[in-house]
Amino acid sequence: MANKTLYVGNMSYSTTESELRSLFEPFGPIADIRIIGDKGFGFVEISEEQMEAAIEATNGKEFGGRTLTVNEAKPKPDRGGGGGRGYGGGGGRRW
Repeated sequence: MANKTLYVGNMSYSTTESELRSLFEPFGPIADIRIIGDKGFGFVEISEEQMEAAIEATNGKEFGGRTLTVNEAKPKPDRGGGGGRGYGGGGGRRW
């Protein structure tokens, strides 16, 4: 059974992992939960088969005094590798 990761945004900064687990457990086993510091968002890894039901039931729901935003997490965009430290090209000393 494949898992998918849900993005859960607009959470109260005091939301705990166990609170988030209790919200999503009705949709099946949870493989992983990550709350990102005090940023007000996190990720829940749930079975692919239950993803749509979990999104429909929780997106827009009030939880901890806030209205949640829940959708499928998108992969982190590649910001391009090339170092980009502003070095190279042009200039130099002119005598």
